[in-house]
Amino acid sequence: MSLIAEIAVTVLLLLGAAFVLIGSWGLVRLPSTMERLHGPTKATTLGLGALLVASVVYFQAKLGVWTAHELLISLFLFITAPISANMIAKVHLHRVRIGAVTEPDSIAGPPPRPTEQGDWATFEAPARDTPASTASS
Repeated sequence: MSLIAEIAVTVLLLLGAAFVLIGSWGLVRLPSTMERLHGPTKATTLGLGALLVASVVYFQAKLGVWTAHELLISLFLFITAPISANMIAKVHLHRVRIGAVTEPDSIAGPPPRPTEQGDWATFEAPARDTPASTASS
């Protein structure tokens, strides 16, 4: 394996490990659910992407084989992480709104409240007597 490939693999491994560590630390240490979402969806995703690219570079340099599995895993991860985080955030905002869950004080402060027109889709209450409604008639 060439010196350039070894340096590239080493840098990608260290970079990926640092991002994964920082993202995991954020998941554990941040106080509220909304803040905890940023660790796994941002830093950890980038860290795993760097580790997977390091694997591609290593196997190309060592065995002379291009592998697409790692790239497909990275693509799947980069597509699904923001979507799942968005769904978790929406559910959390609904649960906070109806009082089903309480949160510790956030570093960023409370979320902004909607205006009378209901400018956030996540703050709009479902119509009465629908399956999503928690209000009784």
